[in-house]
Amino acid sequence: MNQLGNRMVARSLVHLTIFSATLCAAQSVVAQVQFSKDLLKKNDDWFRSEEAMAVADSVIQYQSLQGGWPKNTDLSKPPRGPDDIPPLGGGSANSLDNDATTVPMQFLARVAHTTGESKYRDTFLRGLDYLLAAQYPGGGWPQFWPLRKGYYSHITYNDGAMIRVMEVIRDVADGEAPYDFVDAPRRQKAADALSRGIDCILKTQVRQNGKLTAWCAQHDVQTLEPTWARAYEPPSLSGGESVGIVRFLMKIDDPSSEVVAAIEGAVEWLRSEQMKGWRLEEVKNDDGRRERKLVRDPNAPALWARFYELETNRPLYVDRDSVFRYDYNEISYERRSGYSYHGTWGTSVLEKDYPRWREKNVKN
Repeated sequence: MNQLGNRMVARSLVHLTIFSATLCAAQSVVAQVQFSKDLLKKNDDWFRSEEAMAVADSVIQYQSLQGGWPKNTDLSKPPRGPDDIPPLGGGSANSLDNDATTVPMQFLARVAHTTGESKYRDTFLRGLDYLLAAQYPGGGWPQFWPLRKGYYSHITYNDGAMIRVMEVIRDVADGEAPYDFVDAPRRQKAADALSRGIDCILKTQVRQNGKLTAWCAQHDVQTLEPTWARAYEPPSLSGGESVGIVRFLMKIDDPSSEVVAAIEGAVEWLRSEQMKGWRLEEVKNDDGRRERKLVRDPNAPALWARFYELETNRPLYVDRDSVFRYDYNEISYERRSGYSYHGTWGTSVLEKDYPRWREKNVKN
């Protein structure tokens, strides 16, 4: 090998050594941290720390070319190479599901606000541009963007996806810390997107005989009607997602008459569709397997079903065969053990959130 070749090899080895040392140092700093929304509970002093900035530096590396982040990925662990980053078009990249994109943005906003470092601010702004681009003209958001074929492209309230986006958009539009670094034109775009999103929420609320009720976990982007997602997620009224939507609406300052009506209708529906006298219990079968069952208990706290039949409001249970059932115990062990068909979602709304909201916003 000639002298030039030797120098190039030596230089490459130096760069590799530096990269490896930097990667090891970053991994050491964040070794005890797992990325999740729980990190957002930490105070500003922590967000100024070496540990927080190491996590933020790792989060930056997972941002896609479009500006989003993957779901189901521990963003605190720096990628060792391209294979550690979910590929574009794959099952995880560019998602609004499972806290993807929104929580990384909230985290970076905190770091940008406390440190003043431009790289965190600029990465957040690319994420904000991504959220604004992902919104449908009618105001909703899909589960993934760029769009994918199938149910992923429905307006997605499921697991709080659209509401989490709107919370970030709302806070950006307000312009207060930690989003006070966002420029005025983007804040205005966020305000416009928020208005369209609220309009979408109002238009997708299901009416029964003219009466406002609740929402489906996903709605067709063209017709706005409730629609299927996965084989066991039918067009229905949602006992869980509707609670998140109502809470979001309750935080609107000086709500319009339409927003007030939407809240009143949804709360009345939640009140009327409580499942009383049932307790969700995990039992151990003779074969050692654990599964969930509904058991009679007159003293049990109220439950709500995940799915309610659109016309009848009957609790609805659907397995992977997409057949409608009305008895929870008829669902397969695999679904009862791996999917939440019931929850106490509406309790705090009825007992705390709604009374406080009504006292503040509704004059008798």
